Amino acid sequence: MKKICVITATRAEYGLLYWLMKEIENDNELELQLIVTGMHLSPEFGMTVKEIDKEFKVNKKIEILLSSDSKIGISKSMGLAQISFAEAFDELKPDFVVVLGDRFELIPIVSTAVVFNIPVVHLHGGEATEGLIDEYFRHAVTKMSYLHFTSTEEYRKRVIQMGEEPNRVFNVGAFGLENIYRLNLLSKNELEKELKIKFKEKNILVTYHPETLNVENIRKDFNEVLKALNEFDGMIVFTKANADTGGRVINEMIENFVKTKQSAYLFDSLGQLKYLSLLQYVDIVLGNSSSGIIEVPSFKKATINIGNRQDGRVRAKSVIDVEANKDDILNAIRLVYTDEFQKKLKDIKNPYQKEKYPSKKVVEKLKQIQPNIIKNFYNLKVDLWK
Repeated sequence: MKKICVITATRAEYGLLYWLMKEIENDNELELQLIVTGMHLSPEFGMTVKEIDKEFKVNKKIEILLSSDSKIGISKSMGLAQISFAEAFDELKPDFVVVLGDRFELIPIVSTAVVFNIPVVHLHGGEATEGLIDEYFRHAVTKMSYLHFTSTEEYRKRVIQMGEEPNRVFNVGAFGLENIYRLNLLSKNELEKELKIKFKEKNILVTYHPETLNVENIRKDFNEVLKALNEFDGMIVFTKANADTGGRVINEMIENFVKTKQSAYLFDSLGQLKYLSLLQYVDIVLGNSSSGIIEVPSFKKATINIGNRQDGRVRAKSVIDVEANKDDILNAIRLVYTDEFQKKLKDIKNPYQKEKYPSKKVVEKLKQIQPNIIKNFYNLKVDLWK
């Protein structure tokens, strides 16, 4: 029986990995090992490990997140992860390690797996986020990984361009979209009761994170966002920023804003069910989260994407890109409510939609492919000297 070790460090990532873990757990040929780390174990970010404990047996809980989102604090967290995951891999001895995305925690985790000769399975590689240090981390993880499952064909080609052999790179679509088909989403009344909110004629969901290559302007940029939202006459739901450098600054600013703005609400973590359920009933997802690019178009709703955090990602035509400027944001909000834009939303196609159940495809490949870390560099037939 192959032991598949899945690692999750954030609430968003857990939501994307959930059905893959269920598929592994329910397969007779595979054994699920689960390591929970990072933001999941932080009271400040909602102690989301409690939700995971209700669903899965957690093999290891590894605390790495220091009470600082500074560059020094994050660097020390990465060092702590390197030490702790060495001990965990030595004990669990997995056949494959599965990771998703591009966060800083992945570098020490994946490099440790390589040292232990454990092949890494990377989900959502090949993407581009030019406004983040995650851009570096993602491609570094790709080069340390053996199997790749991308969310679009363009990203598959990019992974191959990085020297990964095509027979180890599979386009299965975005994992977050699987939740739309698998979950019984809540009704508007259920959400109002569960979240203690009240929908209005116009409604916005805000998910905003730091641009880690533009840390010095975080307060200034997010203040522009809040000035625009202060003029919005409707309901606003905020979710907290993540643990990147500057995340605490954003969360403090949201807390102060919500105290003074009627029909504004803040949640540490909504979880996938409530988050996706909300997407049914809001008009706009505003901020700079990848969910605005990947999941929101499947609901045929508008995304107002602010700043450079998601630069380089494939986009649906429902995404409006603006700078962190009050007037630009307000103009984008007004545009969404025009008849012309609402008509366009009805015909939106999501470029991240491929397999209906990508987790099943991953499990199929995990059973077929034998653990291995030896790989050849795949050279494209291009004469770079012409």
